[in-house]
Amino acid sequence: MKILLIGKTGQLGSDILRNGIAVHDIFAPEREILDIGYLESIEKAVMSCKPEIVINTAAFHNVPLCETEYAAAFKINCMAVKELARCSKKIGALFITFSTDYVFDGKKRTPYFEDDEPAPLQIYGISKLAGEYAAMSVWPDKTIIIRTCGLYGISGAKSKSGNFVDKRLLDVETNKYLEISCDQTVCPTYTDDLSKAILQLIGKETIKPGVYHLVNEGECTWYDFTKAIFEIIEFDAEVKPVDRKGLSDDMRRPLYSAMANTKAKALGVVLPYWRNALERYLNIKYLNRW
Repeated sequence: MKILLIGKTGQLGSDILRNGIAVHDIFAPEREILDIGYLESIEKAVMSCKPEIVINTAAFHNVPLCETEYAAAFKINCMAVKELARCSKKIGALFITFSTDYVFDGKKRTPYFEDDEPAPLQIYGISKLAGEYAAMSVWPDKTIIIRTCGLYGISGAKSKSGNFVDKRLLDVETNKYLEISCDQTVCPTYTDDLSKAILQLIGKETIKPGVYHLVNEGECTWYDFTKAIFEIIEFDAEVKPVDRKGLSDDMRRPLYSAMANTKAKALGVVLPYWRNALERYLNIKYLNRW
């Protein structure tokens, strides 16, 4: 299968490339060749490659920064996604792009299903939902939207100076006392698991277009997740739960955004439990340090 992969240096993109390169013909261009911030470069790259599948992992995902740089957020998270969908349609390629748990307002207390009504609370969620609608409006026959949550992976999130796990382990190098949010319930997801699930999903002949939720199974608060990090590496850090009521200054985050994988699970695609994923990540990246 010939795949055009956008975002190969990110946490998810690098794992898709690493896990998929042995079985797929993956073209993952440098940013100088395809930068989705420049919409005119998209058609040129797609038409040059003529892939069977276009996978877009690039995004403007610095949530607080989206509030002030909203034009850039919409350009990357919506307009570029629309253009990728348009170009995919032009060559008949399957288009896969990624969205977020932040399309929901967090008022539920049970996991969100794929067909639950979105109601984003901040510019990031609004821009990602706009990207969902834009892609589906342009290429409804062969667009797959994958919503996921709380990504962490070996390569780290460069635009955020590392992922959540990396940052907590950096924090305790100077301070063993941490205050961590206990108000948000999420599904932290390891990009190695997610990438394998995506590659498994695109191999299913019965796959249909639409929205899919793909996250590590189970749910926890960021406080629970942080406690688990230090339990696994057996490091003595004091972690205090703090209820910020979903607020970062004036910006709101959903208090509950766990998601249920129903559509992919019906096809036999399921990610491992979140703590199992965290243990494997820490074993690979950190355990020898502690």
